[in-house]
Amino acid sequence: MVRERQASRRDADVAEPVRGIVEEVRSGGDAAVLRLTERFDRAELRPDQLRVPPAEIEAAVSFLEPAVLQGLRTAIRNVRTVVDAQLHEAVSVVLPEGQRVDVMEVPVARAGVYVPGGRAPYPSTLIMCAVTAAAAGVGEVAACAPPGPRGDAHPVILAACSLCGVNEVYRMGGAQAIAALAYGTESVRAVDVIAGPGNAYVQEAKRQVVGQVGIDGIVGPSELVVVASVGADPELIALDLLAQAEHGGDSLLAVISDHAELLEAVVAEVEGMAPSRSSVPADAQLVVLHAADVREALRLAEDFAPEHLELVGGEASALADRVTRAGCVFVGNAAATAFGDYVAGSNHVLPTGGAARFQSALSAATFQRRMARVSLPEGAAARLAPAGAALARAEGFPVHAESMERRA
Repeated sequence: MVRERQASRRDADVAEPVRGIVEEVRSGGDAAVLRLTERFDRAELRPDQLRVPPAEIEAAVSFLEPAVLQGLRTAIRNVRTVVDAQLHEAVSVVLPEGQRVDVMEVPVARAGVYVPGGRAPYPSTLIMCAVTAAAAGVGEVAACAPPGPRGDAHPVILAACSLCGVNEVYRMGGAQAIAALAYGTESVRAVDVIAGPGNAYVQEAKRQVVGQVGIDGIVGPSELVVVASVGADPELIALDLLAQAEHGGDSLLAVISDHAELLEAVVAEVEGMAPSRSSVPADAQLVVLHAADVREALRLAEDFAPEHLELVGGEASALADRVTRAGCVFVGNAAATAFGDYVAGSNHVLPTGGAARFQSALSAATFQRRMARVSLPEGAAARLAPAGAALARAEGFPVHAESMERRA
């Protein structure tokens, strides 16, 4: 409840400023985007610099360190393999009256990928979104990321774009980028779906353009809940919690166990490790919950419906099949959440703030529409019309009834 109230206050704080930014871009186009980029990102760009030249995108790969290049290729391969396995063939059903209903997954024409700036570049986010969109069949993917103070696009993000086949990249970020993708400008053609994480302004902008475009969801601060049973390694748990804390001091970090000694050991490891890891915010906080047994531990974890849920220790495998409320589940001592952030093949764009109760991870479905196609061969209309006409007249639509009966 505390997190819910904090989120509500945060949303209220940014809603009006974001509304102004969105409207400014909607009415002002490129000029508004450039003006807002200078204001928020301290980067002065000419109109012809908003889009990154394709040659610059392609050249960026040559500047990568070999280990980073290999890491990007591994992530791309594994994400693509997992997405490909989720794709569905069209379904065709012939019903008793003779009609045929075909149901197919149809990709949207254009997708926009928002790559956050802030503390570091996030090529992994570009991969998660762009590879998934391409596998879903999206023909055009446009990416954007906040420029640096000199107006430069980060070379690692550009390299990831090149490796993913994305050659439409814009130097823009924040709410103004979301507005540009949603409504279009002189330089940016509007997209059908926008995906990607970002700060509170970015997420509020996504919320405000729903209906104009589709979105992947409203993604808030990162979350990790660990359910630890006997046999779990306190040092590894602490590392995973501190790794998640790197996303920011507002990350939800929790460890739950039915063994008080294990909880004490985890806390001691966290307190011992944190000071020597400068990337971990000083204001990161850990929630520690002592459960009566492992089933209660899992129930408490699912009350959070967390973005990431780790099950570690001897009961991990037994608990895994019971989980229904989490963005992504990591099972066993070796399954660090960090693998999912980068190279495991699962998607790291996940529901947060309890949305895992009803929302899924980014997937091919994010970029597709389910569409039915109805065919009535000879004789089917005559068999269907009596039932359809009766229902139409019961609802007060006699012309609907006539439309069906005339085909009988």
